[in-house]
Amino acid sequence: MDLQIALMLGQDGMVNGAIYALMALALVLVFSVTRVILIPQGEFVTYAALSMAAIQAGKLPSIVWLLITLAVLVLIVEAWRHSRGVRVDWKSTLVWAVVVPAIAAGLVFGLQPKSGWMQTLVVLALITPMGPLVYRLVFRPLAHASVLFLLIVSVALHLVMVGLGLYYFGAEGSRTNAIWDASWDLGGVPVSGQSLVVVATAIVLLIVMFWFFGRSIIGKALRATAINRVGARLMGIPTDLSGDVCFALAALIGAASGILIAPVTTIYYDTGFLIGLKGFVAAIIGGLTGYPGAVAGAVLVGQLESFSSFWASAYKEVIVFTLIIPVLWWRSLNTRHVEDEE
Repeated sequence: MDLQIALMLGQDGMVNGAIYALMALALVLVFSVTRVILIPQGEFVTYAALSMAAIQAGKLPSIVWLLITLAVLVLIVEAWRHSRGVRVDWKSTLVWAVVVPAIAAGLVFGLQPKSGWMQTLVVLALITPMGPLVYRLVFRPLAHASVLFLLIVSVALHLVMVGLGLYYFGAEGSRTNAIWDASWDLGGVPVSGQSLVVVATAIVLLIVMFWFFGRSIIGKALRATAINRVGARLMGIPTDLSGDVCFALAALIGAASGILIAPVTTIYYDTGFLIGLKGFVAAIIGGLTGYPGAVAGAVLVGQLESFSSFWASAYKEVIVFTLIIPVLWWRSLNTRHVEDEE
């Protein structure tokens, strides 16, 4: 391997690592606040990418019907809970189940965006509210369940969402137009404008998220909920609303990732699973609790995948996922275990 090939592989690794970093950030966020390992995170990527492809092709993104269905189901469930005497926060319910889906549907049916920025806005408006709607339907009723049970439910939800992706988008893959189609040759290494857009956007999103959790009131409330859910509730922080916000952020990050990666590779209805799984590996490297560690793990996964595709392309997925074994082994050796009492 000469220097030129190494630089090309390094560039691909940085692009992939940027996407995996966003996935890892979303997974760590959701797990730290709700204890849910969000296996379907990759489906938000797929839905966004294929919706963008449909809009660019002049078609109606059929995923809007899924959004409307989820919103109606949430309203029915909340009305049923209210009839049983359970306190319902109708303000947030109307925001996530009526206002935001209505805006998204209005943009889809009433606007035929031609510019890339408007198309991006429509896709983000379609995918983002799915996060809190899925949380309210699936995970909020199981808030006190064990992590293992939540993981099983998450896997089941992933299978359902993959099936829905096949139903709404079909089995054919799609690729969108490049956000920036410029290209340069730097020392014999081709550099595309799309690659720069992916890396730069990921860096900006990561910085914004770090600022959000460190400086904003909502971000601090999410951190407090992640550290001590009961204590946060006693301090007046609405923990159910924290779940809505973190799932909305996860869906937003997934949608942005889908828009970024769709011009780089062909996206199929089940492509998001591998993307989300590699983000999960990165999150495991970071311990599922630390954002900087997850970002570093994502860069490592991206580089390992890129160079593995050169040395052993048939086994690159195996090599990437095998990375999780020594990490878990090392963490097990450095974690104090408590024996179960008889």
